[in-house]
Amino acid sequence: MSKKQYRILLVDDHPLITNAYENAFIAFEQENNIHFHIDIAHSFLSALNTLEKKRYDVVFLDVQMPTMEHEGLYSGEDLGARIRSQSQTTKIVIITTFNDNYRIHSIIEHVSPDGFLIKNDLTPKELELAISRILNNPPYYSKTVIQSMRQFISNDFILDKTDRKLLYYLSRGASLNEIANILSLSRAAIAKRKQHLKEVFNVEGGETLALLEKARDKGFI
Repeated sequence: MSKKQYRILLVDDHPLITNAYENAFIAFEQENNIHFHIDIAHSFLSALNTLEKKRYDVVFLDVQMPTMEHEGLYSGEDLGARIRSQSQTTKIVIITTFNDNYRIHSIIEHVSPDGFLIKNDLTPKELELAISRILNNPPYYSKTVIQSMRQFISNDFILDKTDRKLLYYLSRGASLNEIANILSLSRAAIAKRKQHLKEVFNVEGGETLALLEKARDKGFI
């Protein structure tokens, strides 16, 4: 009986992490009648180049990656949403250290991943179970994600892509006028979004630094 073939893309800027995932796939295929064709990308540029050339059954994405601003990629969430829009058959797996409820729900809202794993939840056994479920019966969410989903969070706390871009440019020191020009919005619209973000993150006063610290703690920048 011939082995079932899967194409896998691992996207993470840390080689030690991608090596660990690759070893988990190799161990899994040795115990099952499966063969994985695994490619690795350590940057968004490498991932985009690879995705242009091949179709993948499963893409594993780290959320916190160096940005690729001219492509509109500020995190793995953005690449996941792009892959989802281009291919409904590719399974997308998000892997992150962020365990904040706001961040988890934002990713689920924008990407609708077939797998969502918090790195602190992962053990070799958990990763093996995740691979099996994602291939055969998705979705698979690790325990922290499930716990987060069980808690009610208002849709007001879901940040859209413009909100995340605003936070990104604020973190780079851009003024509201500069951000308005970049995002093709009025300064008033940008100021309104900034005020909403302060309410979302429970930031009092006008300090941008406090807003950025809260957003960074929750994994949005």
